Amino acid sequence: MLYVVATPIGNRGDISARAVQVLQSVDLIAAEDTRHSGPLLRDLGIRTPLRALHEHNERQLLEQLLQRLQQGDSLALISDAGTPLISDPGFPLVRECQRRGIRVSPVPGPSAAICALSAAGLPSDRFLFEGFPPRTRSARRAYFQQLRRETATLIFYESSHRIESSLADMARSFGGQRRAVLARELTKRHETFIRAPLEALLERVQTDADQRRGEFVVLVSGAPRGEAGGVTGESQRILEILLQELPVKQAASLAARITGEKKNPLYQRAIELRQKG
Repeated sequence: MLYVVATPIGNRGDISARAVQVLQSVDLIAAEDTRHSGPLLRDLGIRTPLRALHEHNERQLLEQLLQRLQQGDSLALISDAGTPLISDPGFPLVRECQRRGIRVSPVPGPSAAICALSAAGLPSDRFLFEGFPPRTRSARRAYFQQLRRETATLIFYESSHRIESSLADMARSFGGQRRAVLARELTKRHETFIRAPLEALLERVQTDADQRRGEFVVLVSGAPRGEAGGVTGESQRILEILLQELPVKQAASLAARITGEKKNPLYQRAIELRQKG
């Protein structure tokens, strides 16, 4: 059997008794980084042999691990933190086990995305987990633009190296006043939740170096249902610029040509913006 075992995302006290029992009983643990998982397992008194399984070698090791499973060994799959396969390696192994009739059993536990959502204060009845956004600015902006009308709460992971630029691109695409939550260093000593519009979150990160350190989950409120088919984010920003120089009808028409949006919603929003001065 292959066990997919969740491990703590920060606080080691979050590991379950079942996870410890499984990790002690299997023949081999496939870990994303043995240097990272080794200290945790030693602290728990687990001496099961470890094998590194990460995105750079998982396809090469796949057949070896499958052979051990087919010969009767039980294996556990763990990532550096949280639930394996959730923006972590392991999918090819699990998929191939399913294809070959090898039983796969989850041992549930921590997940940074769900942990953040549970305490964020944003709607949790519908959410869309998107993992890490693209690394390059142009790809990231196009990616966010595709999500700007999504009405479910959006959940992203981001690194300390790109958190500032990602927040800037989110504000540009979703609109600076879109509600959001920055969850940092979850379950660790410096755990922080900042709840604010995207523009305010960006300013906080830009002015406070501490908020650029650690591991991040960014949650963004979905587009209002009444506006999901209307004008949001970058389209409104363009419309506001055009309205400074053009009459309402021309501004809406040109904005439609630039953004590819429908003209009527842009025209109605232009009227509203002009009335608001």
